[in-house]
Amino acid sequence: MNIQAISGGVCAAQGFTANGIHYGIRKNKEKRDLSLIFSSVPASAAAVYTTNLVKGAPLTVTKAHIADGKARAVICNSGNANTCNADGPAVAEEMCQLLANEMGIDANDVVVASTGVIGQPLNIAPIQAGIPALVAGLGDHSEFAAEGIMTTDTIKKEIALSFTVGGKECKIGGIAKGSGMIHPNMATMLVFITTDCAISPAMLQKALSTDIQNTFNMTSVDGDTSTNDMVTILANGLAGNHEITAEGEDFTAFMFALNSLTMQLCRLIAGDGEGATKLLECKVSGAATQEIAKVVAKSVICSSLVKAAMFGSDANWGRVLCAIGYSGVNTDPNTIGVWFESEKGKIVVCQNGAGVPFSEEIAKEILLEKEITILVDLGQGEASATAWGCDLTYDYVKINGDYRT
Repeated sequence: MNIQAISGGVCAAQGFTANGIHYGIRKNKEKRDLSLIFSSVPASAAAVYTTNLVKGAPLTVTKAHIADGKARAVICNSGNANTCNADGPAVAEEMCQLLANEMGIDANDVVVASTGVIGQPLNIAPIQAGIPALVAGLGDHSEFAAEGIMTTDTIKKEIALSFTVGGKECKIGGIAKGSGMIHPNMATMLVFITTDCAISPAMLQKALSTDIQNTFNMTSVDGDTSTNDMVTILANGLAGNHEITAEGEDFTAFMFALNSLTMQLCRLIAGDGEGATKLLECKVSGAATQEIAKVVAKSVICSSLVKAAMFGSDANWGRVLCAIGYSGVNTDPNTIGVWFESEKGKIVVCQNGAGVPFSEEIAKEILLEKEITILVDLGQGEASATAWGCDLTYDYVKINGDYRT
């Protein structure tokens, strides 16, 4: 597949513009906290939502708005989650209507999202005051939109790629926020994706729902599944390819591009976990089934003891074995092998479920790097899976000890 990295984020695809401004929810006036993404033409729309039973009002509103498979705009505020508020749905609907009035579109074509503190009323007044400037500033400003959705994130997360479908060049771009309350089973972050590829709403939903099983559902920072977050994708068809309406070569090409984008966003999210200093990747091979491989990879990446050991650059492979042992899968501990790998090299620390002699000094050097891969071979079959996470540091507690106050 011919996929190339390009610039532009959510504005890379034809017909998409974006903006982000400071509307007043955040005390820091230098911090953008209201974002907008707009398609010049109606677009196919699909989304996946958090599995938390407590859901933010914007998710309910968005789900209703894109029930017809169409949307044109995404509006998102940070600083307040608009969750567990009696007037939450009405405020979310009003955000959509205010934007629709300003842009001359249907409010039902607006995707709405919020992120931030749970349980505090969201004041619509500053949003209403900010929307005219938000709309007036629409342009090639993916980075502004990416900044406007950030909460405890320390870096803006945006990616764009070009790919080919049916002989036509297509582009796909995405922005994401996610640093805390990140745990598998969809969708524990906010991700907004745009593409100019022509694809029907049904196939777009199929592509997204399939992709997340091996990307966002395999990402964890702290074991907390958020109330608000979702992944949304808009596809406006301006690339001019023959619309994808069924599985086949074109759908496969689109899926490959989508997966390439989302995997990169997963790595950015995991590596920017609250207080994190290292990106952790667990690659499991030799599993009897893919489901076993996925469960094991997530168990390792979610282990607080593994995460703490990686923070301390301690090659404590026993914690990896421990996480596999309590994961609930049916596998033979006596066939497991474990390696640690980074840019500084690769070292085997366990074979056939038992420790092997290795240099602690070399292992330490490998684990001092910013990106660490934990390789696990279960020795039971041919299936594999990958999960992403981060180390557990002192700063995680500091950040969350007074997050609200």
